[in-house]
Amino acid sequence: MQDKEEERSLVNVENKLSKDGFTADFRVTDGRLFPFGDDRSKGYAPEEVTIVDFYRFEGESNPDDMSILYALQTADGTKGTISSAYGTYGDSDALDFLKRVEDMGKNLDKNHK
Repeated sequence: MQDKEEERSLVNVENKLSKDGFTADFRVTDGRLFPFGDDRSKGYAPEEVTIVDFYRFEGESNPDDMSILYALQTADGTKGTISSAYGTYGDSDALDFLKRVEDMGKNLDKNHK
């Protein structure tokens, strides 16, 4: 469990990203990225996604309590976030997908303010 300061930090990051237009919540299913609540979407392949930024959060009392929040933009302009725990508790589908995006050299387009 994260301490109060880190929770506020995560909330602050999420609020800032939301104000910057990163409003979709993403999930990875069957190797594709989907916005939550959009069942009509066919999802996005790794080549249709750019990692705009990412933020790491570590648990002070337990080094295994780490998570990462990614700010993503899709080829059609949809902006949103996805988060995953690190290590043993990580979402391997999401982490594998994001690794494929990174391997394409499309990561870290830090043009958002």
